[in-house]
Amino acid sequence: MSFQGKVAVITGGSSGIGKAVAIELVKRGANVVINGRREQALVEAAREVDPTGAQVSYIAGNISDPQVAERLIEEALLRFGRIDTLVNNAGIFIAKPFTDFTEADFESILSINVAGFFRVTQRAVNEMMKAGSGHIVNITASGVVEQPLKAVPSVLAALTKGGLNAATKSLAIEYADKGIRVNAVAPGITKTPMHAVETHEYLSQLHPVGRMGEVQDIVDAVVYLESAQFVTGEILHVDGGQNAGQW
Repeated sequence: MSFQGKVAVITGGSSGIGKAVAIELVKRGANVVINGRREQALVEAAREVDPTGAQVSYIAGNISDPQVAERLIEEALLRFGRIDTLVNNAGIFIAKPFTDFTEADFESILSINVAGFFRVTQRAVNEMMKAGSGHIVNITASGVVEQPLKAVPSVLAALTKGGLNAATKSLAIEYADKGIRVNAVAPGITKTPMHAVETHEYLSQLHPVGRMGEVQDIVDAVVYLESAQFVTGEILHVDGGQNAGQW
């Protein structure tokens, strides 16, 4: 499906899932603005997304900072004229026993996973309301939220990503009659730079199908939701069966 001329804002776009989504959307004709905390990584990602630079721009910084969130939305409007899609991909995952989490862990995870989502999404929705249309895709999580594993204690991921699942449905209902759809992709553990290669064999065993997710699995889900005009409020599990139950 072509997304010719559409404009997408993608957080966490310098690597992994976010960069792969940007590459796919540009291939299909969209313009993208990517965000990440490391400017040099963003520069390199932007070159990979579109070597010509015609269909890509970037804003570096922490999206929990209101000024960064504002600049990200402004860049999409100034460079490409509107915002059709927001992909909330930026996130932090830390697994450790509950009582071992520090104040710094708490602050960093909530700032990105919750405050960053809130600030960018609120600004994007304001622009989508003016246009009478738009689509938001939240990248949440599956296993740690809906089928917690004793071997992978990660309550702050459950708290924040589970909150995004709930927010997805709440926003979908609030804006359904305004032309704005809101959906989520809940991945299993996906092969990205976040997970060292030597952990892949163990992490594969945490999925009923016996393998980790590939980045393309998540990209395909985002593309489906972007094209599925009658779908809103959906939490699309792309998790190798994790959410289905114990195994």
